[in-house]
Amino acid sequence: LSSMSTMQQQQLSQQQDFDPVHRFKMLIPLLKDSLQNVMTIASLNFGHNAAIDNGRTTEKGNDAAVQRFDKSLEEFYALCDQLELCLRLAHECLSQSIDSTKHSPNLVPTATKPDTVQTESLSYSQYLSMIKSQISCAKDIHNALLECSKKIAGKGQGACN
Repeated sequence: LSSMSTMQQQQLSQQQDFDPVHRFKMLIPLLKDSLQNVMTIASLNFGHNAAIDNGRTTEKGNDAAVQRFDKSLEEFYALCDQLELCLRLAHECLSQSIDSTKHSPNLVPTATKPDTVQTESLSYSQYLSMIKSQISCAKDIHNALLECSKKIAGKGQGACN
């Protein structure tokens, strides 16, 4: 029984890793820590450089204590890029879902489950007409692209002669 729950937890964590919103929520604390790290390193470096400028310390003496600002800033930007990708992916998923419901908004009731028929579901004939219109639209697009490619190929051959 414990192996089943372990497998379910692993599947759940894998699903959550692919979910852009969940990934975004996981990255926010990392981004906060990274920003705090950038500010801390910038402050330390600023203080170190001010001490060098004021002649209180030698440049060679305390370089080991100073961390690299560019590395911490690079880490911060990498996290920002990951967050941006998560948000773009989430937006794309939402747009795709909206388009999906727009072009096929209602379900067709199945014969095996007549008790679950919803009032807004399509009849089979309505579903067939919608599919036929989608196929017709796809054929029109295919023909337009084919005609355009023939025109482009014809212009390319005419230019070579």
